Amino acid sequence: MLKSTEVNTAVTMVAMFAALSLFGVSIFQSMAEMLTDYLGTRLGEKLTPQNVSLVFDDAIFTLLRAAMPLLLVAVAAGVVINLVQVGFLLTGATLRPKFSKLNPLQGMKRIFSMRSLVEMIKAVLKIALVGFVVYSEYKRQFLIFPNLTDYGVDRSGREIFSLCLGVGFRAAVALVGIGVADYMFQWFDFEKNLRMTKQEVKDEYKMIEGDPQIKGKIKQKQREMAAMRMMRAVPEADVVITNPTHYAVAIKYDEAVASAPVVLAKGADKMALRIREKARLSGVQIVENKPVARALYETVEVGRQIPAALFQAVAEILARVYQAAEGN
Repeated sequence: MLKSTEVNTAVTMVAMFAALSLFGVSIFQSMAEMLTDYLGTRLGEKLTPQNVSLVFDDAIFTLLRAAMPLLLVAVAAGVVINLVQVGFLLTGATLRPKFSKLNPLQGMKRIFSMRSLVEMIKAVLKIALVGFVVYSEYKRQFLIFPNLTDYGVDRSGREIFSLCLGVGFRAAVALVGIGVADYMFQWFDFEKNLRMTKQEVKDEYKMIEGDPQIKGKIKQKQREMAAMRMMRAVPEADVVITNPTHYAVAIKYDEAVASAPVVLAKGADKMALRIREKARLSGVQIVENKPVARALYETVEVGRQIPAALFQAVAEILARVYQAAEGN
């Protein structure tokens, strides 16, 4: 899952300081009113457990009411940026205990992994960047601090608040740069993890195409079965045309079945020898004709009719075979 926690942190901080710039005055006023009420009225009251409880409850309620806009903005920013990165995802997988995390070897691998190195670099960069921003802003506003003693409490508070707000906002914006860089790294790491290893590619190929050894055995078995069918069909042939040793093609012509002679079997080298031996044992006449045998072997598949270009040549061979059979 592609997700960068640095982007979440940076966006949430920017949203928080933006909200603080909008609601900071009202928060400051609420806190001032609470202190005024406490110092003006509550301080003179008798200190009892009930009074302390009331003061504590009022302080908590005032703080929550003042901070509620900031909390809502933080929650909304966190939800939105997570939806943008990963979409709506509700799962309890992260709550399940994983005993593999207790393995010390796996823990050492995680500590000294590339991801741990990147996380350490990010932490150092964040500290250095935030420190640089704070130092730069402090150096720029240094002349303000001596004058704060001449201001009233109200103005001094506003100046300090404005300074803190400016430092925080600039630091948050700076963290956005780290967030963008981290997102790019997470994207690269995510894409790299999606790539399959050589073994996974081989396994997938086996799943899709089948095991090459099994496929080879299947093809070999198919060739053997085809050869057996051809050898059973040789005795039914009218003639076997040979090359004489390289090729052998068994031909049969039956007007009731096909309009042209059909190739019942064919083979080269050892298969051709087997076809000739089967033909001799079955009493099928063997005729030597090199051009016709080669042409039939190369152009006609078993079970197919011969092409029109070979009609004349095959017809002459069949005519001689039939005449020889009648003479006998």
